[in-house]
Amino acid sequence: MKKNSTKVIAFLLIAIIISACNAVKRVPEGKFLLTKNQITVNDKPIKEQTAFDQMYQNPNGTIGGFRLRLALYNAANLNPDSTFQAKFIKDPKKFARKSKWLSAKQVHRLGESFYYKGIHQFLKKVGEPPVVIDTVKTQKTVNRLNNYYFNKGYFNAKTTYTIDTIGIKKAKIKYKIALSNPFIIDTISRSIASKALDSLYKNVEQASVIQSGKQYKTSDFEDEKNRITTYFRNNGAYLFQANNVLFDIDTIGKKDKANVDLIIKNYSYQNNDSTYTVPFHLYKISDVKIFTDFSPKSPPETVTDSVEYHDIKLFSHGKLRYKPSAITDAVFLNKGALFADSKTVLTNRSLNNLKIFGYPSIQYEVDKRDTTAQSLIAKIYLSPKKKFSFGTTLDFTHSNIQDFGIGASVTETIRNVFNRAETLEIGFRGNIGSSKDFANPNDAFFNVTEYGINLKLNFPRIFLPFNTDRIIPKRMIPYSQISAGFNKQRNIGLDKENFTSLITYNWNPIKNNTARVDLLNIQFVRNLNPANYFNVYGSSYNALNGIAKTFNTESSYVDGNKNLIINSGTTGFTDDVLNLRTAIKVEDKEFKEVLGIEERRLRLTENDFILGTSYTFTQSTKKDIQDNDFYQFKSKIESAGTLLSWIAKAAQLQKNASGHYEIFNLPYSEYLKFELDYIKHWDFSKENILAFRSFFGIAVPFGNADYIPFSRSYFSGGTNDNRAWQPYSLGPGSTGSVLDFNEANMKIALSAEYRFKIVGSVKGAIFADAGNIWNVLDAVEVESARFSSLKDLSEMALGTGFGLRYDLNFFVVRFDLGFKTYNPGNSVGSRWFKDFRFNKSVLNFGINYPF
Repeated sequence: MKKNSTKVIAFLLIAIIISACNAVKRVPEGKFLLTKNQITVNDKPIKEQTAFDQMYQNPNGTIGGFRLRLALYNAANLNPDSTFQAKFIKDPKKFARKSKWLSAKQVHRLGESFYYKGIHQFLKKVGEPPVVIDTVKTQKTVNRLNNYYFNKGYFNAKTTYTIDTIGIKKAKIKYKIALSNPFIIDTISRSIASKALDSLYKNVEQASVIQSGKQYKTSDFEDEKNRITTYFRNNGAYLFQANNVLFDIDTIGKKDKANVDLIIKNYSYQNNDSTYTVPFHLYKISDVKIFTDFSPKSPPETVTDSVEYHDIKLFSHGKLRYKPSAITDAVFLNKGALFADSKTVLTNRSLNNLKIFGYPSIQYEVDKRDTTAQSLIAKIYLSPKKKFSFGTTLDFTHSNIQDFGIGASVTETIRNVFNRAETLEIGFRGNIGSSKDFANPNDAFFNVTEYGINLKLNFPRIFLPFNTDRIIPKRMIPYSQISAGFNKQRNIGLDKENFTSLITYNWNPIKNNTARVDLLNIQFVRNLNPANYFNVYGSSYNALNGIAKTFNTESSYVDGNKNLIINSGTTGFTDDVLNLRTAIKVEDKEFKEVLGIEERRLRLTENDFILGTSYTFTQSTKKDIQDNDFYQFKSKIESAGTLLSWIAKAAQLQKNASGHYEIFNLPYSEYLKFELDYIKHWDFSKENILAFRSFFGIAVPFGNADYIPFSRSYFSGGTNDNRAWQPYSLGPGSTGSVLDFNEANMKIALSAEYRFKIVGSVKGAIFADAGNIWNVLDAVEVESARFSSLKDLSEMALGTGFGLRYDLNFFVVRFDLGFKTYNPGNSVGSRWFKDFRFNKSVLNFGINYPF
């Protein structure tokens, strides 16, 4: 049945393609299908995308040169109702035969079925009608191209077009543009009527975007208008707007040159039916008033209490519920200072960052007490959020660890805890999931569980016993967080308890930049089921069991199939080998293999205690979620264990038998970690985007540690990494990923992805992912896993593939198919395309884009 259905589907697809191959099937007689737009400038063809963006008509889209959407549209019956009526309703005999085994009513309803109507509606919807050349739109394109080049300084641009037929009902349009020399800005003068504004302009005149000798560009004049407006409004010009800036361009009597006159007239306003003009004035703030509990039911006129703090008046209905400084520290409008848009925006952001009010409203009114009418009263309206709020979430997840998961959380938020705008969050979270990679003796679908509690106390300032305003001023909108958490998880068969505590500080040094300091990051990881190690890490067991089949002499270590018993057999045989109670000698390779297996077991099953400090700097030019032309740079440096080592040495603590200091009878981790992450997106318009990402990370153990904790190490492969490999299945180096969970302490990753629109909300992508992980400067001695020189860069894996994405606006569902193009795990002569086939490919499912 399955084979038959497959044949039917294949036959239908072939039928659709054959019936739709005639691209001009629905092009009317005397009309032409647009196949190409061509632009020549001074007889030279150009490929400038912004010029092609001026077109009113573009050819039907193609995929690999084939007009798929046009073919789908042509395959549709545009009038299925008429076809159905012709087949049955107008043919009584056929209708009668059909009605013998279906009722007449059911025969009529067949016309609305998917077979007769739905399939054609679907094809019309996903398809694309033929783009038929419309000379009216072609002329509009001519006008738009003339304007496009006019705005670049070619005032005498002339565009013509010809329609060249290239087949039956097919044609292309050639746009021919003749350009003379562009106009150059010659002299620049200004006419500013208001003395106050003229004085302000002199301060920034040299920074003008418009300069003598530059080619004329309309965009430069818009930029200059915005620059002037921003500067004036940040220096007291409250009534000034961008439309008050005018430019007079004079080209009379000039050859390819233009004189520019900047004109700013006096302020104009209407009163009744009369228009008046007065010079612009620079306004100062005479009063700052904050209404701390504004609502429609509690208007400003009904306040009953007020407090003045640092020249700011705070009003409330009843006693003020906040310490005045908690609010005034977030206000940058100062009595006696000039009005400034930037201070208004900064105050809005800072008050919003308090997280105890809805979005604030800041309004200005002229102070009638000032006879010169050059003073403003700033009124800030704050609407408090509820003291207590309760929230729940339910989500479905997919990650490198979990194939499928269901998570739920409950959060209670308490605001203004200590009357200084602090917020306390108490959260509970539980998760169940499924992973085919974990030891699962009962074959249960949900074999991953996790639950935990987390407490977060947020401060809208730097929470330290000393003042930090000189280092991190309030304009950087700093905030602090103290958090503690506990969670218990069963996810890799060892089962873990995780205790965390964190003190962190965040601030924005300048626009687009953020900084974060984790002053104390404490993590204690306790493995609950270390005896399950060899059930989870099957590759380690197989390696040890293979050696035991040759060298084991103790019958109690093995079962009836001569396999080592977990755990008595694996422990006993390992102990015999390391204590030289077998035929294996210290110099034998088997001894090193058993030693390596035991060291890895101890590493992955012992408890970890990490006390670290880190600094993270992020710079991003991304304006909003719709911005697809930006870059993001992130760097992080982390140090762990150093403080504890200083204390241990100062206290002259004794080391354990392994030469390590202990805290709570547990050796603590000590390492230095450094990471660089760079993302760049290029927007080529029409939803064609090129995305690039590069990552480098290294963590070097020293002092009290010989290796990096598993939770702080790197892995490669997965939905958001190299998509041609499963998570943890790539590297280290050229080892061939012999372990179940391969990790190391150095990582390089490079990814490039070209994204494009297919139809509607369906997007496509082709991608290439390169990278690997290695061991460096740690206790691992396997040469194929180590990064010893730049020659080891030849071990960077390459995965290529393609993907489909469906954009649901609030998130993107993503499917990517990755192929192993260059596999460093193979022998040197078999790395390229050896595994480039479907049975070696990896299908990734993800939510949102990988970078």
